[in-house]
Amino acid sequence: MDYEIIVVGGGHAGCEAALAASKIGHKTLLVTGNIKNIADMPCNPSIGGSAKGIVVREIDALGGMMGKVADETLIQIKMLNSAKGPAVRALRAQGDKVTYPAKMLEVLKSRKTLDIKESLVEDLIVEDNKIKGVILEDGTKITSKAVVLTTGTYLKADILVGSTRTRRGPHGERPSMHLSDNLAKLGFKIVRLKTGTPARVDKDSIDYSKTKLELGDQEYHTFSFDDKPKYKIEEQVPCHLVYTNAKTHKIIRDNLSKASMYGGLDDIKGVGPRYCPSIEDKIVRFADKERHQLFLEPESNVLTDPTYGNTIYIQGFSTSMPYDVQEEMVHSLEGLENAKILKYAYAIEYDSIYPTQLKQSLETKLIEGLFTAGQINGTSGYEEAACQGLMAGINASLKVEGKEPLILGRDEAYIGVLIDDLVTKGIRDPYRLLTSRAEYRLLLRHDNADLRLRKYGYQVGLISEEQNNRLNEKLSKIEELKDYLKKNKLTPTAKTNEFLESINSTTLKDGITLYDILRRPEITMEILEKVCEIPFDEEVKEQVEISIKYEGYIAKAYKEAAKMKDLDNQKIPEDIDYTKIHNLASEAKQKLNEVRPTSLGQALRISGVNPTDISLIMIYLKKEYHYDHK
Repeated sequence: MDYEIIVVGGGHAGCEAALAASKIGHKTLLVTGNIKNIADMPCNPSIGGSAKGIVVREIDALGGMMGKVADETLIQIKMLNSAKGPAVRALRAQGDKVTYPAKMLEVLKSRKTLDIKESLVEDLIVEDNKIKGVILEDGTKITSKAVVLTTGTYLKADILVGSTRTRRGPHGERPSMHLSDNLAKLGFKIVRLKTGTPARVDKDSIDYSKTKLELGDQEYHTFSFDDKPKYKIEEQVPCHLVYTNAKTHKIIRDNLSKASMYGGLDDIKGVGPRYCPSIEDKIVRFADKERHQLFLEPESNVLTDPTYGNTIYIQGFSTSMPYDVQEEMVHSLEGLENAKILKYAYAIEYDSIYPTQLKQSLETKLIEGLFTAGQINGTSGYEEAACQGLMAGINASLKVEGKEPLILGRDEAYIGVLIDDLVTKGIRDPYRLLTSRAEYRLLLRHDNADLRLRKYGYQVGLISEEQNNRLNEKLSKIEELKDYLKKNKLTPTAKTNEFLESINSTTLKDGITLYDILRRPEITMEILEKVCEIPFDEEVKEQVEISIKYEGYIAKAYKEAAKMKDLDNQKIPEDIDYTKIHNLASEAKQKLNEVRPTSLGQALRISGVNPTDISLIMIYLKKEYHYDHK
């Protein structure tokens, strides 16, 4: 069997990688251990969240599928931080664990250039440090020009509960036993990581009168820029909020030694997620807090499904405690005194590769044509995995075509921030994307992902002519509206001034353009429409209002980004020997040799490399390479 691109693993990264490669036009094979687990959500039943929701919009802007499938299968959706500035707003949807994977599998099966095979990949075919294909567990060899590894948490996976360690995947499946060892033999640095998940309880065994109701937004939202909402506001499924209490904390403290990570097992090497800690971690690290909030989230609206249809996910209550202690912990929560646990919590430990071994294209430095994406690269989260899968699928396709890779800048996308962080800084624990990681987050907003990225999706073949035309029309309308606001004025009539007084805004003595009055903090496009007509659609008005109100800040961000881009454009030769640069700090030499940055900008972002080191590199390049850094 021969393919152009093979994708290993059918999680969120694998789905996006396989769909991208096949949609671009390459004969693609997706190999997965269990077809039933394709696009599975083994942990939380949600898509999006802070920063992550913006990533889903970016995936859609580039031509990926996560946002579209989420829109079709969500059971509740909210805009987070809606009362705050546009830089931190992001969508979060409660996904349906039954219909989301089913819809994604339907999309995969619809691709004529994509085959799906159920098996485990245990080794790679490598010749002269170039990928040539994969070897399945039964010895079958399948050749290809590029391979994308998206193995999730299945490399030597161990389920941890109390003092027990069981070698299996999240649903009890067989893990991949040999692939990570074979990667190590090829020279890859393998690290052990850990994550976890909370217990699920029967929704009918909860006393909701003791909880706080959490409803979805009463206005429509979509992740996708192309589709209309497919849900009804009034049919959204509610979530509920509860809190831990003194009794919960006492149970955890009294049994801390029984948790896998706190004495239950003494051979754990995996590092857990810093930004999604277990409940015992929270109790230890934040000992002064009297309570921690937990969300009760439905896993599916398909009540006939035996696995998810009646289950509630206790968000924020991950643990590796023994089952009997978990019972006590759950029953200590108000409203869950009689809750029936349908699935116990567990931690999972697994192998991954250290991500500084990757290029910014997600191609490995050691093996040409081998790409990796998702949790194998040390990340956590469905969204982080999906965006890497999309980029790996795109770049594997470009590799096969003999073209330059698509590299997104830190000022262009959260996807660019994530990948640059991984390959430049490495990881200590499973990486989670946060708005604070982005220097230019005012540029990387939820609302403008299509304006930032759709052109790239069109260039690589994932965005259609029709989609591109709609983007161009939107850009044209934005300029039209700006021109309209600059040409039309508010005049100081009695009616206008009376209205301005009513909203505590300064009255007019002279006429003022609509553009200039929108600069006032208290004046929004919605308020302005009460005194004048603005005949443009909501999406266009939102873009223009943000650009006007944050004009100075946005200009400053672009200026700062341009400075960093200038450093990113100053390339470092591949054959540079950092040991020959006099006075370069020893830590800088070590980190530079490990990462092998391609530009001065990337070098500056390496932890342990400072501006003085960059100056020394520039002097060395000028002297030894007659290099002008242009």
